[in-house]
Amino acid sequence: MSRLLVVDDEFRIRQIIRKYAEFEGYTVEEAVDGMQAIEICRKEEFDLIIMDVMMPELDGFSACREIRKFRSTPIIMLSARGEEYDKIHGFELGSDDYVVKPFSPKELMMRVAAVIKRSNGGEQVKKDVFTYEGLSVDFSARIVTIDGKRIEMTPKEYELFFYMVKNKGLALTREKLISEVWGYDFFGDERTLDTHIKLLRKSLGEYSKCIVTLRGVGYRFETN
Repeated sequence: MSRLLVVDDEFRIRQIIRKYAEFEGYTVEEAVDGMQAIEICRKEEFDLIIMDVMMPELDGFSACREIRKFRSTPIIMLSARGEEYDKIHGFELGSDDYVVKPFSPKELMMRVAAVIKRSNGGEQVKKDVFTYEGLSVDFSARIVTIDGKRIEMTPKEYELFFYMVKNKGLALTREKLISEVWGYDFFGDERTLDTHIKLLRKSLGEYSKCIVTLRGVGYRFETN
C-alpha cells in the first residue's frame, strides 16, 4: 500500500485529496506548510508527495528544494499558476509533475498512479559508459560529467538524456520520447517535453549542440 504526503495550507484541498486517495487504496499523511513537510519527511518515507506551491511559513518550491537534499521521493506540485516559468522552475527543483488548480481529483489520482508506477518500475540500466570528447555518461551510476565536472540534473532530465544517448543517431518522435520517458499513461502535453529539452540543453552547455531539433518530428542525439 503506497503512502502519500499531502502538503497544502487549505484544509478543504487536503480533505478532497485524502478522500480520493484513500478510495484508491493509498494511506495519507498531511502537512499544512513546507516547513512541516520537511520535518515529516526527515522522519518518515513516502511513495509520493503532493505539494502545493503557495503556502505560508515556507512555500512548496523551497520545501521541494530542501527535501531533494535528502530524499528522492517523487513530487507532484500543485499551483494556481500555470505559467511556463513556474513549471520550468518546479522541474528544475526536481518535481516529477505539475498540476494546475483547479484540478480534477480523479485526474490527479491517475497522475499519482502514473508517477509511482514510473518510479518503481523502471528498467535496470546497463552498466556501461558513453563518452564523447569531454562528455561522459555513466548509465549505471546515473552520473553525467563534462570535462570531469559532474553535471547536476533533475531525475526526469536524467531519464530523458539517457534514453536519447542510448538511441544515438536515431530520429525520436515527440510521441516516442513521451511514451518511453513519461509512459503511455502520461496526462500532460508536448510542452512538458519541450520544457525538459530546454533544461537539458542548459545543463549540457557546449554539448547542447548534440541535441538536434527535427522540425515537425522530434529530436535526435548526435555526435557527428
